[in-house]
Amino acid sequence: MSRFFDLVSKPARDMGAANAPVSVLQEFEQRPLIKLDSNENPFGPSPLALDAMRSQLSASNLYPDDDCTQLRLRLAAHHRLPPEQVMVTAGSTAMLSLLCQTLLVPGLNAVTSERSFIVYAMAVHATGARLIEAPMRQNEHKNRDTIDPAAILEAIDSDTRIVFLANPNNPTGTMLPADVVEHFLERLPAHVVLVLDEAYCEYAQHFAALRRMIYSNSLDYVHQGLSVVVLRTFSKSYGLAGLRVGYGLGPAELLGYCARMRNTYSVPSLAQAAAIAALDDTKHIQRVVESNAVQARFLMQELEGLGYRVAPTSANFLYCDLGEDAAAVADRLREQGVAVRPLGAWGAPDCMRVTIGTPEQNRAFLEAAKGLRATSRAYSSAARPT
Repeated sequence: MSRFFDLVSKPARDMGAANAPVSVLQEFEQRPLIKLDSNENPFGPSPLALDAMRSQLSASNLYPDDDCTQLRLRLAAHHRLPPEQVMVTAGSTAMLSLLCQTLLVPGLNAVTSERSFIVYAMAVHATGARLIEAPMRQNEHKNRDTIDPAAILEAIDSDTRIVFLANPNNPTGTMLPADVVEHFLERLPAHVVLVLDEAYCEYAQHFAALRRMIYSNSLDYVHQGLSVVVLRTFSKSYGLAGLRVGYGLGPAELLGYCARMRNTYSVPSLAQAAAIAALDDTKHIQRVVESNAVQARFLMQELEGLGYRVAPTSANFLYCDLGEDAAAVADRLREQGVAVRPLGAWGAPDCMRVTIGTPEQNRAFLEAAKGLRATSRAYSSAARPT
Protein backbone atom coordinates (compact mmCIF):
# COMPACT_ATOMS: atom_id res chain seq x y z
CA MET A 1 0.00 0.00 0.00
CA SER A 2 1.32 3.47 -0.87
CA ARG A 3 2.26 6.09 1.68
CA PHE A 4 -0.74 8.36 1.07
CA PHE A 5 -3.42 5.79 0.20
CA ASP A 6 -5.05 5.99 3.66
CA LEU A 7 -4.72 9.78 3.82
CA VAL A 8 -6.45 10.85 0.64
CA SER A 9 -10.25 11.00 0.33
CA LYS A 10 -12.23 8.07 -1.01
CA PRO A 11 -13.15 9.93 -4.24
CA ALA A 12 -9.45 10.63 -4.84
CA ARG A 13 -8.57 6.98 -4.20
CA ASP A 14 -11.32 5.78 -6.51
CA MET A 15 -10.17 8.09 -9.31
CA GLY A 16 -6.52 7.02 -8.90
CA ALA A 17 -3.31 9.01 -9.20
CA ALA A 18 -2.38 10.69 -12.48
CA ASN A 19 0.81 12.61 -13.17
CA ALA A 20 2.54 12.44 -16.56
CA PRO A 21 6.13 11.14 -16.37
CA VAL A 22 8.89 13.58 -17.30
CA SER A 23 9.86 11.42 -20.28
CA VAL A 24 6.37 11.81 -21.77
CA LEU A 25 6.42 15.56 -21.21
CA GLN A 26 9.85 15.91 -22.82
CA GLU A 27 8.72 13.89 -25.85
CA PHE A 28 5.67 16.14 -26.22
CA GLU A 29 7.84 19.28 -26.09
CA GLN A 30 10.37 18.01 -28.62
CA ARG A 31 7.96 16.87 -31.35
CA PRO A 32 6.14 19.60 -33.30
CA LEU A 33 2.70 18.40 -34.27
CA ILE A 34 -0.31 19.50 -36.23
CA LYS A 35 -2.72 19.45 -33.29
CA LEU A 36 -6.07 18.10 -34.37
CA ASP A 37 -6.82 16.39 -31.06
CA SER A 38 -8.26 19.05 -28.73
CA ASN A 39 -10.86 20.97 -30.80
CA GLU A 40 -8.97 24.25 -30.65
CA ASN A 41 -9.61 27.10 -33.08
CA PRO A 42 -6.79 26.82 -35.66
CA PHE A 43 -7.14 30.49 -36.62
CA GLY A 44 -6.35 31.74 -33.12
CA PRO A 45 -7.79 34.71 -31.25
CA SER A 46 -9.30 37.83 -32.73
CA PRO A 47 -6.79 40.65 -33.40
CA LEU A 48 -8.94 42.75 -31.05
CA ALA A 49 -8.42 40.18 -28.29
CA LEU A 50 -4.67 40.20 -28.87
CA ASP A 51 -4.58 44.00 -28.60
CA ALA A 52 -6.64 43.85 -25.40
CA MET A 53 -4.20 41.37 -23.86
CA ARG A 54 -1.22 43.55 -24.72
CA SER A 55 -2.89 46.49 -23.02
CA GLN A 56 -3.09 44.51 -19.76
CA LEU A 57 0.48 43.22 -19.62
CA SER A 58 1.89 46.13 -17.60
CA ALA A 59 -0.70 45.48 -14.85
CA SER A 60 0.28 41.82 -14.43
CA ASN A 61 1.57 42.56 -10.92
CA LEU A 62 -2.02 43.14 -9.78
CA TYR A 63 -4.59 40.48 -8.97
CA PRO A 64 -7.51 40.30 -11.39
CA ASP A 65 -11.03 41.48 -10.61
CA ASP A 66 -12.35 38.50 -8.66
CA ASP A 67 -15.94 39.09 -9.79
CA CYS A 68 -15.01 39.65 -13.46
CA THR A 69 -17.28 42.69 -13.23
CA GLN A 70 -16.79 44.20 -16.68
CA LEU A 71 -16.96 40.86 -18.44
CA ARG A 72 -20.09 39.86 -16.49
CA LEU A 73 -21.76 43.13 -17.41
CA ARG A 74 -20.78 42.70 -21.05
CA LEU A 75 -22.10 39.11 -21.13
CA ALA A 76 -25.29 40.15 -19.33
CA ALA A 77 -25.94 42.79 -22.00
CA HIS A 78 -24.97 40.36 -24.76
CA HIS A 79 -27.51 37.79 -23.55
CA ARG A 80 -30.07 40.30 -22.20
CA LEU A 81 -29.87 38.96 -18.67
CA PRO A 82 -29.27 40.56 -15.27
CA PRO A 83 -25.63 40.20 -14.12
CA GLU A 84 -26.78 38.00 -11.24
CA GLN A 85 -27.60 35.31 -13.80
CA VAL A 86 -24.08 35.30 -15.25
CA MET A 87 -21.07 33.62 -13.65
CA VAL A 88 -17.59 33.74 -15.20
CA THR A 89 -15.17 30.91 -14.43
CA ALA A 90 -11.77 29.60 -15.52
CA GLY A 91 -13.23 27.76 -18.50
CA SER A 92 -16.62 26.07 -18.58
CA THR A 93 -15.05 23.00 -16.96
CA ALA A 94 -14.59 25.04 -13.77
CA MET A 95 -18.31 25.87 -13.89
CA LEU A 96 -19.04 22.13 -14.21
CA SER A 97 -17.00 21.42 -11.11
CA LEU A 98 -18.69 24.19 -9.15
CA LEU A 99 -22.14 22.88 -10.03
CA CYS A 100 -21.13 19.40 -8.90
CA GLN A 101 -19.62 20.70 -5.64
CA THR A 102 -22.78 22.70 -4.98
CA LEU A 103 -25.41 20.08 -5.85
CA LEU A 104 -23.83 16.66 -5.27
CA VAL A 105 -22.68 14.62 -2.27
CA PRO A 106 -22.01 10.89 -1.79
CA GLY A 107 -25.26 8.99 -2.30
CA LEU A 108 -26.56 11.33 -5.00
CA ASN A 109 -26.01 11.03 -8.74
CA ALA A 110 -25.84 12.90 -12.03
CA VAL A 111 -26.99 11.54 -15.38
CA THR A 112 -25.60 12.05 -18.86
CA SER A 113 -25.25 10.12 -22.09
CA GLU A 114 -22.60 7.55 -22.73
CA ARG A 115 -19.84 8.75 -25.03
CA SER A 116 -20.12 12.36 -23.93
CA PHE A 117 -17.76 14.98 -22.45
CA ILE A 118 -15.24 13.10 -20.34
CA VAL A 119 -14.94 15.87 -17.71
CA TYR A 120 -18.48 15.12 -16.46
CA ALA A 121 -17.23 11.91 -14.87
CA MET A 122 -14.23 13.66 -13.31
CA ALA A 123 -16.33 16.46 -11.80
CA VAL A 124 -19.00 14.11 -10.45
CA HIS A 125 -16.64 11.50 -9.01
CA ALA A 126 -14.58 14.19 -7.25
CA THR A 127 -17.64 14.85 -5.04
CA GLY A 128 -18.11 11.17 -4.20
CA ALA A 129 -21.36 11.07 -6.17
CA ARG A 130 -22.16 8.63 -8.98
CA LEU A 131 -22.43 9.33 -12.71
CA ILE A 132 -25.03 7.33 -14.64
CA GLU A 133 -24.43 7.10 -18.40
CA ALA A 134 -27.52 6.38 -20.50
CA PRO A 135 -27.04 4.50 -23.77
CA MET A 136 -26.97 6.43 -27.04
CA ARG A 137 -29.53 5.97 -29.78
CA GLN A 138 -28.65 3.31 -32.35
CA ASN A 139 -28.98 4.39 -35.99
CA GLU A 140 -29.81 2.30 -39.05
CA HIS A 141 -26.18 1.18 -39.30
CA LYS A 142 -26.27 -0.02 -35.66
CA ASN A 143 -23.84 2.75 -34.71
CA ARG A 144 -24.38 4.79 -31.56
CA ASP A 145 -23.45 8.44 -32.02
CA THR A 146 -26.56 10.46 -31.03
CA ILE A 147 -27.77 11.26 -27.53
CA ASP A 148 -31.04 9.53 -26.62
CA PRO A 149 -33.12 11.88 -24.41
CA ALA A 150 -35.63 9.11 -23.59
CA ALA A 151 -32.83 6.90 -22.24
CA ILE A 152 -31.57 9.75 -20.07
CA LEU A 153 -35.05 10.35 -18.64
CA GLU A 154 -35.38 6.65 -17.88
CA ALA A 155 -32.06 6.71 -15.97
CA ILE A 156 -33.13 9.53 -13.63
CA ASP A 157 -34.16 8.54 -10.10
CA SER A 158 -34.93 10.27 -6.79
CA ASP A 159 -31.21 10.71 -6.08
CA THR A 160 -30.48 12.53 -9.35
CA ARG A 161 -29.63 16.21 -9.02
CA ILE A 162 -27.96 17.06 -12.37
CA VAL A 163 -28.42 16.06 -15.98
CA PHE A 164 -25.58 17.00 -18.32
CA LEU A 165 -26.62 17.47 -21.93
CA ALA A 166 -23.78 18.36 -24.30
CA ASN A 167 -25.25 19.94 -27.41
CA PRO A 168 -23.50 19.46 -29.78
CA ASN A 169 -22.12 16.37 -28.12
CA ASN A 170 -18.39 15.87 -27.63
CA PRO A 171 -16.90 13.62 -29.03
CA THR A 172 -19.57 12.65 -31.59
CA GLY A 173 -20.39 16.16 -32.85
CA THR A 174 -24.09 15.32 -33.18
CA MET A 175 -26.76 17.84 -32.25
CA LEU A 176 -30.23 17.67 -30.73
CA PRO A 177 -32.55 20.26 -32.34
CA ALA A 178 -34.35 22.79 -30.18
CA ASP A 179 -37.74 21.06 -30.21
CA VAL A 180 -36.22 17.80 -28.96
CA VAL A 181 -34.46 19.57 -26.07
CA GLU A 182 -37.64 21.46 -25.21
CA HIS A 183 -39.69 18.25 -25.08
CA PHE A 184 -36.98 16.69 -22.89
CA LEU A 185 -37.01 19.65 -20.51
CA GLU A 186 -40.80 19.49 -20.14
CA ARG A 187 -40.49 15.92 -18.84
CA LEU A 188 -37.58 16.57 -16.47
CA PRO A 189 -38.42 16.11 -12.75
CA ALA A 190 -38.46 19.22 -10.56
CA HIS A 191 -35.59 18.01 -8.36
CA VAL A 192 -33.14 17.93 -11.30
CA VAL A 193 -31.04 20.77 -12.73
CA LEU A 194 -30.41 20.57 -16.46
CA VAL A 195 -26.90 21.65 -17.47
CA LEU A 196 -26.94 22.48 -21.17
CA ASP A 197 -23.32 22.39 -22.29
CA GLU A 198 -23.12 24.57 -25.40
CA ALA A 199 -19.36 24.88 -25.76
CA TYR A 200 -19.64 24.65 -29.56
CA CYS A 201 -22.74 26.86 -29.93
CA GLU A 202 -21.32 29.27 -32.54
CA TYR A 203 -20.44 26.37 -34.84
CA ALA A 204 -23.79 24.70 -34.18
CA GLN A 205 -25.74 27.88 -34.93
CA HIS A 206 -24.00 28.18 -38.30
CA PHE A 207 -24.61 24.54 -39.22
CA ALA A 208 -28.24 24.81 -38.13
CA ALA A 209 -28.76 27.86 -40.34
CA LEU A 210 -27.29 25.99 -43.31
CA ARG A 211 -29.62 23.06 -42.61
CA ARG A 212 -32.63 25.34 -42.03
CA MET A 213 -33.29 24.16 -38.52
CA ILE A 214 -33.35 25.72 -35.04
CA TYR A 215 -30.36 24.85 -32.89
CA SER A 216 -31.22 26.05 -29.39
CA ASN A 217 -33.70 28.01 -27.29
CA SER A 218 -31.55 27.64 -24.18
CA LEU A 219 -31.49 31.32 -23.28
CA ASP A 220 -35.29 31.37 -23.25
CA TYR A 221 -35.19 28.79 -20.45
CA VAL A 222 -32.82 31.00 -18.45
CA HIS A 223 -35.04 34.05 -18.99
CA GLN A 224 -38.03 32.00 -17.80
CA GLY A 225 -36.24 31.11 -14.55
CA LEU A 226 -36.26 27.36 -15.18
CA SER A 227 -33.82 24.98 -13.46
CA VAL A 228 -31.38 25.23 -16.35
CA VAL A 229 -27.74 26.30 -16.44
CA VAL A 230 -26.31 27.04 -19.89
CA LEU A 231 -22.55 26.68 -20.28
CA ARG A 232 -20.57 28.68 -22.83
CA THR A 233 -16.85 29.10 -23.41
CA PHE A 234 -14.30 31.33 -25.12
CA SER A 235 -12.06 28.31 -25.76
CA LYS A 236 -13.57 27.16 -29.06
CA SER A 237 -14.77 29.58 -31.73
CA TYR A 238 -13.24 32.57 -29.92
CA GLY A 239 -9.80 30.93 -29.93
CA LEU A 240 -8.90 31.64 -26.29
CA ALA A 241 -8.40 28.09 -25.02
CA GLY A 242 -5.02 28.91 -23.47
CA LEU A 243 -6.54 31.68 -21.32
CA ARG A 244 -9.23 29.50 -19.67
CA VAL A 245 -12.36 31.64 -19.59
CA GLY A 246 -15.94 30.41 -19.76
CA TYR A 247 -19.24 31.16 -18.10
CA GLY A 248 -22.59 29.87 -16.93
CA LEU A 249 -26.04 31.41 -17.38
CA GLY A 250 -28.73 30.32 -14.95
CA PRO A 251 -30.87 31.01 -11.87
CA ALA A 252 -29.35 33.76 -9.74
CA GLU A 253 -29.83 31.84 -6.50
CA LEU A 254 -28.05 28.72 -7.74
CA LEU A 255 -25.18 30.71 -9.24
CA GLY A 256 -24.89 32.58 -5.94
CA TYR A 257 -24.29 29.28 -4.11
CA CYS A 258 -21.75 28.27 -6.76
CA ALA A 259 -19.93 31.59 -6.33
CA ARG A 260 -19.23 30.76 -2.69
CA MET A 261 -17.38 27.63 -3.84
CA ARG A 262 -15.24 29.36 -6.45
CA ASN A 263 -11.48 29.87 -6.09
CA THR A 264 -10.39 33.47 -5.74
CA TYR A 265 -8.75 35.32 -8.63
CA SER A 266 -9.31 32.35 -10.92
CA VAL A 267 -9.79 34.24 -14.20
CA PRO A 268 -6.69 36.29 -15.16
CA SER A 269 -6.95 39.95 -16.16
CA LEU A 270 -5.62 39.13 -19.64
CA ALA A 271 -8.37 36.54 -20.09
CA GLN A 272 -11.10 38.95 -18.99
CA ALA A 273 -9.87 41.70 -21.31
CA ALA A 274 -9.46 39.32 -24.25
CA ALA A 275 -12.96 37.89 -23.79
CA ILE A 276 -14.57 41.35 -23.75
CA ALA A 277 -12.76 42.31 -26.94
CA ALA A 278 -13.50 38.97 -28.62
CA LEU A 279 -17.24 39.49 -28.16
CA ASP A 280 -17.01 42.63 -30.31
CA ASP A 281 -15.25 40.95 -33.25
CA THR A 282 -18.21 39.31 -34.95
CA LYS A 283 -16.41 39.28 -38.30
CA HIS A 284 -13.66 37.06 -36.88
CA ILE A 285 -16.23 34.57 -35.55
CA GLN A 286 -18.04 34.57 -38.89
CA ARG A 287 -14.81 33.75 -40.75
CA VAL A 288 -14.06 30.95 -38.29
CA VAL A 289 -17.47 29.22 -38.51
CA GLU A 290 -17.72 29.62 -42.29
CA SER A 291 -14.28 28.08 -42.88
CA ASN A 292 -15.15 25.30 -40.42
CA ALA A 293 -18.32 24.38 -42.33
CA VAL A 294 -16.51 24.29 -45.70
CA GLN A 295 -13.64 22.22 -44.34
CA ALA A 296 -16.02 19.87 -42.48
CA ARG A 297 -17.71 18.99 -45.75
CA PHE A 298 -14.35 18.50 -47.50
CA LEU A 299 -12.89 16.32 -44.74
CA MET A 300 -16.04 14.24 -44.43
CA GLN A 301 -16.07 13.46 -48.16
CA GLU A 302 -12.38 12.56 -48.18
CA LEU A 303 -12.57 10.35 -45.09
CA GLU A 304 -15.66 8.56 -46.36
CA GLY A 305 -13.73 7.98 -49.59
CA LEU A 306 -11.17 6.10 -47.50
CA GLY A 307 -13.92 3.79 -46.26
CA TYR A 308 -14.45 5.40 -42.86
CA ARG A 309 -17.89 6.19 -41.45
CA VAL A 310 -18.13 9.85 -40.41
CA ALA A 311 -21.00 11.27 -38.35
CA PRO A 312 -22.47 14.57 -39.61
CA THR A 313 -21.05 17.25 -37.32
CA SER A 314 -22.42 20.42 -35.77
CA ALA A 315 -19.11 21.31 -34.13
CA ASN A 316 -15.47 21.88 -35.13
CA PHE A 317 -14.47 18.22 -35.22
CA LEU A 318 -15.42 14.95 -36.91
CA TYR A 319 -16.24 11.62 -35.27
CA CYS A 320 -14.85 8.82 -37.43
CA ASP A 321 -15.50 5.10 -37.14
CA LEU A 322 -12.38 3.50 -38.61
CA GLY A 323 -13.40 -0.14 -38.29
CA GLU A 324 -10.00 -0.85 -36.72
CA ASP A 325 -7.99 -0.03 -33.60
CA ALA A 326 -8.09 3.78 -33.47
CA ALA A 327 -5.27 4.03 -30.92
CA ALA A 328 -2.91 2.26 -33.30
CA VAL A 329 -3.95 4.55 -36.15
CA ALA A 330 -3.48 7.60 -33.92
CA ASP A 331 0.02 6.44 -32.99
CA ARG A 332 0.95 6.05 -36.65
CA LEU A 333 -0.49 9.45 -37.50
CA ARG A 334 1.51 10.97 -34.66
CA GLU A 335 4.65 9.54 -36.20
CA GLN A 336 3.65 11.45 -39.35
CA GLY A 337 3.35 14.68 -37.34
CA VAL A 338 -0.45 14.77 -36.84
CA ALA A 339 -2.22 14.41 -33.48
CA VAL A 340 -5.81 13.10 -33.36
CA ARG A 341 -7.88 11.72 -30.48
CA PRO A 342 -8.56 7.97 -30.27
CA LEU A 343 -11.77 7.31 -28.35
CA GLY A 344 -11.12 4.12 -26.42
CA ALA A 345 -11.63 6.02 -23.15
CA TRP A 346 -15.14 6.86 -24.37
CA GLY A 347 -15.97 3.22 -25.05
CA ALA A 348 -15.38 3.53 -28.79
CA PRO A 349 -12.02 1.81 -29.46
CA ASP A 350 -12.52 1.81 -33.25
CA CYS A 351 -13.30 5.53 -33.41
CA MET A 352 -11.28 8.71 -33.45
CA ARG A 353 -12.09 12.41 -33.20
CA VAL A 354 -10.29 14.82 -35.50
CA THR A 355 -10.43 18.60 -35.16
CA ILE A 356 -11.25 20.54 -38.31
CA GLY A 357 -8.11 22.60 -38.91
CA THR A 358 -6.98 25.12 -41.48
CA PRO A 359 -7.08 23.99 -45.13
CA GLU A 360 -3.32 23.37 -44.97
CA GLN A 361 -3.58 21.32 -41.77
CA ASN A 362 -6.45 19.29 -43.15
CA ARG A 363 -4.56 18.45 -46.34
CA ALA A 364 -1.54 17.34 -44.30
CA PHE A 365 -3.77 15.14 -42.14
CA LEU A 366 -5.45 13.59 -45.19
CA GLU A 367 -2.12 12.91 -46.86
CA ALA A 368 -0.95 11.04 -43.76
CA ALA A 369 -4.28 9.20 -43.40
CA LYS A 370 -4.30 8.14 -47.05
CA GLY A 371 -0.75 6.84 -46.74
CA LEU A 372 -1.67 4.77 -43.70
CA ARG A 373 -4.81 3.49 -45.35
CA ALA A 374 -2.91 2.40 -48.46
CA THR A 375 -0.33 0.63 -46.32
CA SER A 376 -3.06 -1.10 -44.29
CA ARG A 377 -4.85 -2.31 -47.42
CA ALA A 378 -1.63 -3.55 -48.97
CA TYR A 379 -0.80 -5.47 -45.79
CA SER A 380 -4.31 -6.98 -45.70
CA SER A 381 -4.01 -8.10 -49.32
CA ALA A 382 -0.60 -9.67 -48.70
CA ALA A 383 -1.85 -11.48 -45.62
CA ARG A 384 -4.93 -12.89 -47.39
CA PRO A 385 -4.44 -16.60 -48.31
CA THR A 386 -4.26 -17.37 -52.06
